[in-house]
Amino acid sequence: MLQVNDVHAGYGNLKILRGVDMSISDGGIVTLLGGNGTGKSTLLKAISGLIPLMKGQITFDGLDISKLKPHERVRLGIVQVTQAKEAYPAMSVEENLVLGAYTRKDREAIKVDLERVYDFFPVLRERRKQMSGTLSGGEVQMLVIGRGMMAKPKMLMLDEPSAALAPKVVLEIFANINRIAKSGVTILIVEQNVRMALILAQYGYIIRDGIILIEGNADMLIKDPAVKESFLGGSVADVSRGLNKK
Repeated sequence: MLQVNDVHAGYGNLKILRGVDMSISDGGIVTLLGGNGTGKSTLLKAISGLIPLMKGQITFDGLDISKLKPHERVRLGIVQVTQAKEAYPAMSVEENLVLGAYTRKDREAIKVDLERVYDFFPVLRERRKQMSGTLSGGEVQMLVIGRGMMAKPKMLMLDEPSAALAPKVVLEIFANINRIAKSGVTILIVEQNVRMALILAQYGYIIRDGIILIEGNADMLIKDPAVKESFLGGSVADVSRGLNKK
């Protein structure tokens, strides 16, 4: 589905990514892990077209998208939910969700997908007429993920969906991400909660200093002594039951 080949990117003259290679197949969940400033969010922005490439190529479903504009990539099925959790506070929950379908013209299908989002996040159905500015942090995260789903993504990229949320809410968010993946949407998730991300995902990449340092099956990474020492504090808690991962 997605191929990232020798990608270099950054901001102005500041290069952050220094030759990233990544391959994501259709289906399932892939996680991108690393510390602050290692290039995680920069890579998502390069894939979604929010920053230009300095070098390299990105293809999606066999099409070179390296120079396409962000809205053109959205139409192809690449949708990013940013870390900022940006909802429009003066708009209702439903208005925010419908805004996610701005590139689409299929009105009847939009209605179907709106109900699908409400099935994933029942609390949003309960709050559908409520102004989004009155929602809790966890509800806003559900809202922005739901809005991303309204663009009908083939691949949904999530940047730090657990940031600043209570542990119980994080578990609920991750369980819903797992349900979305099982519905057929490929997910690329950037996370600092390494333990949770590796339990959720099937495959993982670890980035450091703008290059991919380690990659492999999530089950392999979670048992890797170097990964445990650097990212997991030496142990892994089994919360897979709460995520309903199969």
